[in-house]
Amino acid sequence: MAKFRFHKLVAVMVLAATAAWIVTGEFSSVGSAVAPETASEPDSETVAVETPPRTVAVVNPPRAEHARAIRMSGTTEANARSNLAARISGIAGELPVKQGSQVRKGDLIMRLDAEGKAAAVNMAEAMLAQREAESAAAERLAKSGNMAKLQLDNARTALAAARSQLETARAELEWTEVRAPFDGLVDRVPVEQGSSVMQGAQVATILSLDPILAVGEVSEHDLAELEIGNKAEIRLVNGTRVDGTLRYVSRDASPQTRTFRVEIAIPNPDRRIPAGMTAEITLRADKVDAVFLPRSVVTLSEKGDLGVRIVKPDDTVAFVPIDIIDDTPQGLALGGVPQDARIIVAGQDLVKEGDKVNAVEADQDTINRLVGQMAGPVN
Repeated sequence: MAKFRFHKLVAVMVLAATAAWIVTGEFSSVGSAVAPETASEPDSETVAVETPPRTVAVVNPPRAEHARAIRMSGTTEANARSNLAARISGIAGELPVKQGSQVRKGDLIMRLDAEGKAAAVNMAEAMLAQREAESAAAERLAKSGNMAKLQLDNARTALAAARSQLETARAELEWTEVRAPFDGLVDRVPVEQGSSVMQGAQVATILSLDPILAVGEVSEHDLAELEIGNKAEIRLVNGTRVDGTLRYVSRDASPQTRTFRVEIAIPNPDRRIPAGMTAEITLRADKVDAVFLPRSVVTLSEKGDLGVRIVKPDDTVAFVPIDIIDDTPQGLALGGVPQDARIIVAGQDLVKEGDKVNAVEADQDTINRLVGQMAGPVN
């Protein structure tokens, strides 16, 4: 009975507390009640919080005239190559040269045994003398009317045949000699003295190595940048670096690669550069106005264009498309950058076009790095 009375007492207490809460009239959820001082303020106006402009580092890089570099792989080739061949067959009687010999134009390379060709010349000369005498006698008789015109014509024909025979005999005698067509180096001698040589057989290969050529191929996009006389730098596979001059640009593209052959002449007086060596060729186009910046400065616009971001006089950000003139080990040579442009070199990827920024000059270390890059690639 006591337990029942205790529960009844608790129920009465809860009922009393509920009645007291209802009487107060506070039906708001927890946390939704407005403080008296806040409720008294007007809520018709919203106070906007302004974000401070982002700070970016800018620099006005020095400008210089720079020649664009067009790089390609290639090989060295002889300025001239001649495979000398025998014009008649015979026995190699004289062979005064060997592989590696230096020769001048007109030097004897090989002489075949005459084998009666000198005697043939003597006989032809004697025959010609006889025909000349006969022809002269026939002319006198024809003038005096003592020889028919037909006999005179036969004498003239015999004289012409004798002259032709002598020319042929002399030519065959000259053909026994093979001489150098230009100054150069004897690279191969595939015959031996005393061996039989067939007509048309190769007897020697002569190379002209001064100047020597560096040969490569340029794309159709770079063709308009080249002019005869442009300077070139060549790095050979053995590390040797030499300078040359562009002397030829083909006007007929390779059908397979759509590239154009170019030839660079390299002075080679001591012939130390051989033909057939792999080379890296760098051609220099005409100089244009450029600025030099590190690769990290280049960024993309919202449309995906390549360029740099600059700060305009009103401290807003703008995007400037650029032309990469050259990609050097020190940095990029860029064209299309306006004069006196303040280029963002730190923070360019954190802002966009139209943003208001706080532009500060780059620190001295950054400026020194840019100046150092300028000292390297300028040409």
